[in-house]
Amino acid sequence: MSIPDYQSIMLPFLKYSADKKEHPVKDAEEHLAGIFHVSDEERKKLLASGRQYVFDNRVGWARTYLKKAGLIESPRRAFFKITSLGLDILSKKPERIDARYLRQFPSFVEFQTIERDRTEGDLAESENDRARTPQELIDENHFKIKKDLAQDLLSLVKQNSPRFFERLVVELLLSMGYGGSRDDAGQAIGQSHDGGIDGIIKEDKLGLDVVYLQAKRWENVVGSKEIRNFVGSLVGQKASKGVFITTSEFTKDAVEYVKTIVHKVVLIDGEMLAQLMIDNNIGVSKIITYGVKKIDSDYFDEE
Repeated sequence: MSIPDYQSIMLPFLKYSADKKEHPVKDAEEHLAGIFHVSDEERKKLLASGRQYVFDNRVGWARTYLKKAGLIESPRRAFFKITSLGLDILSKKPERIDARYLRQFPSFVEFQTIERDRTEGDLAESENDRARTPQELIDENHFKIKKDLAQDLLSLVKQNSPRFFERLVVELLLSMGYGGSRDDAGQAIGQSHDGGIDGIIKEDKLGLDVVYLQAKRWENVVGSKEIRNFVGSLVGQKASKGVFITTSEFTKDAVEYVKTIVHKVVLIDGEMLAQLMIDNNIGVSKIITYGVKKIDSDYFDEE
C-alpha cells in the first residue's frame, strides 16, 4: 500500500485520540503506519529536501490541521489530546475528515486564509494536490526549479571556452575547500591536449594530502577505458585519490570499475557538476529566499 495523503490520515488520527488520553506524537505515527500498512521501506522515503520522512511529515500536517480546527490540542511538547469539539465531531461518525470538512470551523478558515472569492477551478486544483502537504509542494517545486537551473548551467558551460572551463573548475574546487589558495590551485591545474584539464591539487589548505584531477569538457560519454587511463595516471603521479569531472556522462562500466579498485576515485558527471555549482554559488545568484521555520520547543521549556 502506498503512503496515504495527509488528509486521509486526519480521521484515523482523531479516532486514535478518542480515549481522551494524552498521546505522544511518535506513538500516533506508529499506530497510523500500522493502520495504513505503511512498509518500513515506505517509512524511509524522504521529502525532496531530504530532511524529513514523507510519512512523518504527512502525519504532522494532519495533526496541525486538526489542531488549527480545534479538534485536538497540545497539552505539552510532542503530545496531543482530543478536545470536547473533537469528541463531538467523532460522535457524528463522519466518513472522512479533510480540509474541506474542516472549513466549517472559523479557526481553521483563519489558519488557511482562504480567499472568499476563490473559484471552483481553484478548489479543484487544490484537491488534485491533496496527497501532498504544503511542505512537500514547496520542496518539489524547489527541486524542479533547481533541476531546470542545472540544465541551463550545464548548457552554458559547454558553450564557453576551455579557458573558462579551467577557471570554473578552479573556483568550484576552492569553494569546496580544495586546492589551498587561488594561486596554488591555478598553478596546479593546467590544460591538457584533449580539451580537458589535468592537475594535482591540495586536498586541504595545509597540503597534507593531494588529489589528482582530470576534467573534460566533452559531449561524448566517458567509458571505462578513460577511467582506466586516469587510474594509471594516479599511479604515475604517486597519488591515491582522484576526481574525474566531465560535462557529459559516465558509462555503467566506468561507474562499476571505480568500485573495484584500491584507489579512491570520485566521478562527477555533468548533472552533478551543475548541482555542485548551484550548491556552492558558482555562476548563480540568489533572487529570493523563503525561510521555512518551526516552533523552537526548547525556548518554551521552563524546566
